[in-house]
Amino acid sequence: MTDPHQPLDGVTVVELGTSVAAPVAGMVLAELGARVIKIENPQGGDDARRWGPPFENGVSPVFLALNRNKRSAAIDLKDRHQVSELRAFIKSDADVVLQNLRPGLVASYGLDAVTLRADKPDLIYCNLGAFGAQGPLKAQPGYDPLMQACGGIMSVTGHPGDEPIRVGPSIVDQGAGMWCVIGILAALNRRLQTGEGCTVDTSLYETAIGWVSQHIANFLVSGNVPTRLGSENSGIAPYKAYEADGGWIVIAAGNDALFRKLCAVIDRKEWVVDPRFATNPDRVRNRVVLNALIGDIVKTGTPSEWRARLDAAGIPCAPALELDEVVADPQFEALQMLQPAADGQRSLIGLPLSFDGVRPPLRRSPPALGEGTHLIHSPVEGGDSHG
Repeated sequence: MTDPHQPLDGVTVVELGTSVAAPVAGMVLAELGARVIKIENPQGGDDARRWGPPFENGVSPVFLALNRNKRSAAIDLKDRHQVSELRAFIKSDADVVLQNLRPGLVASYGLDAVTLRADKPDLIYCNLGAFGAQGPLKAQPGYDPLMQACGGIMSVTGHPGDEPIRVGPSIVDQGAGMWCVIGILAALNRRLQTGEGCTVDTSLYETAIGWVSQHIANFLVSGNVPTRLGSENSGIAPYKAYEADGGWIVIAAGNDALFRKLCAVIDRKEWVVDPRFATNPDRVRNRVVLNALIGDIVKTGTPSEWRARLDAAGIPCAPALELDEVVADPQFEALQMLQPAADGQRSLIGLPLSFDGVRPPLRRSPPALGEGTHLIHSPVEGGDSHG
């Protein structure tokens, strides 16, 4: 019987993934209960294993964070016999194949969607490319910072006059992984209805473009190229980080009613009828003046003092915390997102998703290289879906 808190229990996924993007997708599917078998090069495994320091037991935190609840099979894709065994396993056991190898590689190994789905028509095959399946750059490899650059994310990140700034988290890699999951789940649902498999395609480049869709819409409507605004939003004011006494606090007065409340809290009720600030469009046009005025006031109190006053008035706000402060925050602790491993190894951040109030568990720590290779050589018969 399927565990209601692991809705993909019974689904087998073969992950031909390395680095971040496909491993993120595989991790999410594993968190949701799927049996995910990660195919790794016997000579060193996933590149992300060596992305450090720091390291824990010789493995990087990046790999640890993205490969929980998986098994690892060490398969030499240049070895025809091993590839033949992998293809046999996919035909007999796999529901999904997920890949983000360099363009052209899976076809050269006979592990592409056309080849595998010819043998197994109900297979769901997900390609996660760099620049997409079409166009002049379709054969080029890619990484997250490249996509943040050429996809326009860096053009709107940072402060005016700054050099191009990469968003700290690998949002393109992680976002592309999430699109893979969405596509795979939709394809699984369609297979339930029709019995047919599907080839799902997404890419880092398409994901980057998706993140700046609102900025592109603004450009298409106004004709003005969006620029860097620091922590601000191009269409809302006040909506940014302000420096307080001893730290920073983000204030998001996202509509006219909230702005009126803010004026009351900072004792500037006359701003409500000031023609420069009366409506949100007025405030956006006069954001420089407004932000300077608010900034002078915010400097007179600490972040915690402002947070208390703004929270009491119902005005959205948050202190800008360092990561050590985040993991010590009562809200972080209350949600119990940091999950201990069943084997007593390093705790890891869980999926930001719950089912009937239960977060999918950390069933298995990230795998040692090749610890599950036997699953490919001797396909499992009715067991060890998660053991």
